[in-house]
Amino acid sequence: MTTEPSATAAPEWKEWHAQRTAAVSAPYGPLALTGTHWLADHPEGRLPGIPGTWRDAGDEVVLTAAAGDGLTDGGRPLTGEIALGADAGAPGDSRLAAGDRRLVVLRREGLWAVRDFDPESAARRAFRAIEATEYDAGWTLPGRFRPYAEARTVRVENADGRERGLGLGGEIVFTADGTEHTLQVAVEADGSLWAVFADTTGGHGSFRFRFLRPAAPAADGSVTVDFNRALLPPCAFADHFICPFPPPGNTLPFAVAAGERSVRTA
Repeated sequence: MTTEPSATAAPEWKEWHAQRTAAVSAPYGPLALTGTHWLADHPEGRLPGIPGTWRDAGDEVVLTAAAGDGLTDGGRPLTGEIALGADAGAPGDSRLAAGDRRLVVLRREGLWAVRDFDPESAARRAFRAIEATEYDAGWTLPGRFRPYAEARTVRVENADGRERGLGLGGEIVFTADGTEHTLQVAVEADGSLWAVFADTTGGHGSFRFRFLRPAAPAADGSVTVDFNRALLPPCAFADHFICPFPPPGNTLPFAVAAGERSVRTA
């Protein structure tokens, strides 16, 4: 693996940045999230600003809707009782709607919640840009993935103040300025990697932590660690996401002056 950039690396980064901007500002992108309501916090079944009555039934959520609630299921008016599982698709594809809003059923560690995506959210109206550092080939580093013998879970605080488990499948080893560093990573279903990391710019020029999503390692374990594509977590766009904070050991002792840094608003 080489650190020499291809002739197309910078234009590809610009296209990636443009696609990211379009995705977060889409009608049902992260900026549209106006609430994450945990059913356990509302035992009476009435969620703030959301029509219907919602009940945790163990392996499913039961929603009871009246004609006056204005809810639709797949575009059809919803009345009566339906059972729901967790949504797996994009928020805009959710079967449940209240006017132009989309209601997304979420499950984390056995707890159920409903998310409210509103294309008229204040955050979406105020959004102007993702502040990001221009591409720098010096931040595209060769690395190596070392899988753990067994997957492990660590408890980390989340952006909503609650502690949850974060699954980790191994670590990336890379060298920056002559010093070796590691980042613990999760392994996604497609083999790609996901790191939650912080650095010394966190809260001082960039959001307090960021995500990195390297492609699946090669057969020999080699992987590209491209900090140019460091991502703002969803909670940088809306307070109602439950992003995990970096696990112990994933705070780098240097400034990563690359990738997405902050959200610019009106």
